[in-house]
Amino acid sequence: MTDQHSPEDTPENAPQNPPAGANDDTSPVPGAWSADRPVPAAPDSSPEFGHTRPLPPFQQPASTATTTAPVRRAGGLTAAVMAGALLVGGAAGVGGAAWYDAWQGDDSPISSTASGPVKASNAAAAPSGSVEKVAASVLPSVVKINVTGSSGSGSGSGIILRSDGTILTNNHVVSVAGNGGTITVNFNDGKTAKADVVGTDPVTDMAVIKAQGVSGLTAATIGKSSDLQVGQAVVAIGSPYGLNSTVTSGIVSALNRPVSVSTAEEQTPQFPGFGQVPQQQQQSQADLSTTYPAIQTDAAINPGNSGGALVDMSGRVVGVNSSIRTADGSTDSGGSIGLGFAIPIDEVLPIVNQIIDDQKPTHARLAVTVQDVQGDTLAQGAQVQSVESGGAADKAGLQKGDVITKVDDEVIDSSESLVATVRGHRPNDKVTLTYVRDGKTDTTTATLGSDASTSQS
Repeated sequence: MTDQHSPEDTPENAPQNPPAGANDDTSPVPGAWSADRPVPAAPDSSPEFGHTRPLPPFQQPASTATTTAPVRRAGGLTAAVMAGALLVGGAAGVGGAAWYDAWQGDDSPISSTASGPVKASNAAAAPSGSVEKVAASVLPSVVKINVTGSSGSGSGSGIILRSDGTILTNNHVVSVAGNGGTITVNFNDGKTAKADVVGTDPVTDMAVIKAQGVSGLTAATIGKSSDLQVGQAVVAIGSPYGLNSTVTSGIVSALNRPVSVSTAEEQTPQFPGFGQVPQQQQQSQADLSTTYPAIQTDAAINPGNSGGALVDMSGRVVGVNSSIRTADGSTDSGGSIGLGFAIPIDEVLPIVNQIIDDQKPTHARLAVTVQDVQGDTLAQGAQVQSVESGGAADKAGLQKGDVITKVDDEVIDSSESLVATVRGHRPNDKVTLTYVRDGKTDTTTATLGSDASTSQS
């Protein structure tokens, strides 16, 4: 498996495009998917679908002048936000004390009598399992991360793992600060601290940082992404466009969605159609991309949400928000269209623990190269192009030309799907592979290998 992903949210020197050939089973397959970029991407040739990219860090506009964006009504009338704010401020200045007294009265409901002051009732306690309750529980555990480096600056989000300031985020967020850059963390209570990188894993787009001089922080409660069900309610928390502590809600739209994202989009050709992939993947391309079996959600996720929490309605972290699908081909514009993707926490935790323990992160390998099924056929799957001698696939009896259609009960409908599914496992996991050879369907058991002793993953 040769999939690795350049984490950075800023342009990097990327390897050249690979020649036509075979995809490695663990190599991210670039294509319609593109990373939460800091780099501009080549336009997608399919305007119908746009493309997927990792959430770029929010970058402040170059101008320091104060501007106000107009809010356009359906009828075409435009009202300036600042103007509205000034009007409210003016009203507050006239008779402000009287208004304050009216709104800070007793607990009785709003009066409907013809005389006397209008009174407001206190808000009812948020019911358990509501978005309000979840937000109150999780907001103290989600931070805004500000990064500055030689190539630029921006902001993302992070999840507090430990009370001592250990924080989880995306690799492509903190990589901007590489080679002498700086990282600061804004906490929910308004405090700010500098932070250092503990370790990163470009293959899974994960990073761990440590805030300096802090203690007693509220650590997030970690859940299990394997418990999620399609249609289940979830909440996304982060700092989109630099807006701290933003909460949005939605549902789990799909599970195990194969997503490949690249941070070197200007070097990676865009392929028409949703989810289409190139026919060949070389090791050099591994440094540009990552592939994972994503949690798809319609909760609004935007640039700056990267590294933030996707939580269930018990307030448990089930995923790390990482990429979005945009309606157009631009990497400089376009926000949520209801297609957001989070890396499952079950995949993240083993990597995080290895980073914290100062170990090299390891990933599962099937040790084959694959491509989408070719020719005029109704078959779907990942067609084996080569089998590494002594690897997991070789020991399981797979041969060149076999078409893998399932891993355990997970349907494999493309080479990208196989990469993502294997990436969701750990070394030494035993999996049942369903494959087609010479028109006959058969199964075999494979014990997945590790990339610990190889440059390929």
